[in-house]
Amino acid sequence: MPEAMAMAMQALRVGLIGDRDDSVVAHRAIPLALAMASAAAAIPVEVRWIGTDTVGRGEALNGLDALWCVPASPYRSMDGALAAIGHAREAGVPFLGTCGGFQHAVIEYARNVLGWADAEHAQTAPDAARPVIVPLLCGLVEVQDRVHLLPGSRIAAIYGTDAIQEGYHCRYGLGSGFREALAGRNLRITAVDDQDDARALELDGHPFFIATLFQHERAALNGVCPPLVTAFLQAASQMRIGKAA
Repeated sequence: MPEAMAMAMQALRVGLIGDRDDSVVAHRAIPLALAMASAAAAIPVEVRWIGTDTVGRGEALNGLDALWCVPASPYRSMDGALAAIGHAREAGVPFLGTCGGFQHAVIEYARNVLGWADAEHAQTAPDAARPVIVPLLCGLVEVQDRVHLLPGSRIAAIYGTDAIQEGYHCRYGLGSGFREALAGRNLRITAVDDQDDARALELDGHPFFIATLFQHERAALNGVCPPLVTAFLQAASQMRIGKAA
């Protein structure tokens, strides 16, 4: 027990998977969101930016308690982003993905769980035979939109409501066929917009694996602590304490 208490006092090591660019709104918001959530949950946090081209076979992820795949794709290395997401999914590392992170979580699952080796992102492979991420019919660039949270989902429990308003900077979303292929799988669509288009995914049986097309981290720029970020840190902290107990 003393060891578990000592672990709880050590800073959580959160890896931000993406290619840092301070001109990107989300990249400015994410460290602030983590700082606010850290204070709200009384969980010290150490933030490490991990460039997608430095992930390699995963060596750069060693020692990290949680992973957040951040917006602003295409990434310098899609393979690096997918490797990080796959590591989080398979090793039970708490994971958060926003915008590009959502899109690449879809690709990683399609390739490595559904067995769709040819699953691609239309942004980087416009002529792909199986694009699981495609251009949105109506781009969501610097807009706010309503999101409906499915009853019984983890994301609904975190927000404590069934509808929220969130900001986007996104031109790509879920392609046809993927949604149907999730029937009976442990990856579920748990948030949709007014047109019933997917806006969030979560992985059942995982300590914490949530990906959103919307950028909830932007709330921090308005002085609001994003609930998903607090829940993300709490899950990572509980998991680390559990390992030490």
